[in-house]
Amino acid sequence: MLSAQFFSRQACLWQALLVSKAGRCCCRFEGHKTPWAAQRGKISFHSGACSLTRVVLGIETSCDDTGAAVVDETGHVLGEALCSQKDVHLKAGGIIPPVAQQLHRENIDGVVSDALSASGISPKELTAIATTVKPGLGLSLGVGLAYSVKMVNQYKKPFIPIHHMEAHALTIRLTNPVEFPFLVLLISGGHCLLVVARGVSDYLMLGQSLDEAPGEALDKAARRLYLVKHPECSAMSGGQAIEHLAQQGNSLHCEGFKLPMARYPDCNFSFSGLRNDVNRLILRKEKEEGLQEGQLLSCAADIAATVQHLITRHIVQRTHRAILFCKNEGLLPPKNASLVVSGGVASNQYIRRALRALTDATEFTLLCPPSRLCTDNGIMIAWNGIERLRAGLEILHTAEGFRYEPKAPLGLDISDQVRQAAIKVPRLKLRS
Repeated sequence: MLSAQFFSRQACLWQALLVSKAGRCCCRFEGHKTPWAAQRGKISFHSGACSLTRVVLGIETSCDDTGAAVVDETGHVLGEALCSQKDVHLKAGGIIPPVAQQLHRENIDGVVSDALSASGISPKELTAIATTVKPGLGLSLGVGLAYSVKMVNQYKKPFIPIHHMEAHALTIRLTNPVEFPFLVLLISGGHCLLVVARGVSDYLMLGQSLDEAPGEALDKAARRLYLVKHPECSAMSGGQAIEHLAQQGNSLHCEGFKLPMARYPDCNFSFSGLRNDVNRLILRKEKEEGLQEGQLLSCAADIAATVQHLITRHIVQRTHRAILFCKNEGLLPPKNASLVVSGGVASNQYIRRALRALTDATEFTLLCPPSRLCTDNGIMIAWNGIERLRAGLEILHTAEGFRYEPKAPLGLDISDQVRQAAIKVPRLKLRS
């Protein structure tokens, strides 16, 4: 069994490498200028070349997107570029770290050059270089860090190491006038956590996933349903395919499922058990329809709707407890408190609607960055660099010897206090 798994994995690796060599399945979004600050009522857009403000280059390579952007301290995105590896990894059935590393190496120079060219800023004019160094895939993080070290040494610029999850958390301050403190729900393919953001580099961790992330659960469900064979979903990521197909389905199958961790009065998450239950449902339906694994089920849309609804219910229930805990402990303003939702899964509109129902019921304000800023990008890294530059936090004058960290917590963990509070969460009816 182990031998078969090994050779299957190696076959996927070589397939992905062949695809990347032959077609460079990597979409380049050309560098461009975006006046995000205008949305916040800040000063009008101006070109980078005329800017007298501080300017940061952000570099992102934590997973499978190579991103770079130039942002100034007024919130203007002067230039950005992004290269996605989605098509390559979709064909391989998942992200293969060595392939991601190789594609980052091939694309990072072009991506950074495009972002700088679009900004009108030369490397010598940069105030600092900010780079994702934690958490993420070690092989991917290493590419961005090595490239940044070379730039820092060549142009004698300060280096700002960035925590990937903090960058997601603070992106909202680029697009909206949000003051600290606020509650953050970060949901993506690699992470799921609830934190109170009290300031730059100042977070209270209320809960996090104990196994896999929601995006990972959605992707695995899509792979088990073989949605890549579905004519409407063949070019979509797993999460996108589930959301798309769920619109055509009915989550009637939800009645046989229990909410994960219902007996645990904390804000932690668990998605692996829920996914295993869905796998058993799929197996049962395959037997009922007389299908072999790999053939499309006639009820695939219903199962997609079921998966999406179950994951949404779990996210909303844990977030509800976090809101109640923050209210009880006075961690957020008594009026006009905000829930910020970011990360790739925050682009899912069904989950957003459910969270809006929650914030409406609890008198919170729901804030989400634009969908393209929810997924990994260089803009959020550069903006986090600006935030740290303003706060004077961890501005390094050498990057030599700096190490990336594949695993890294965000803030002070107070999940035990949440558990001890044992807050009961009232049932919130969600539309299925």
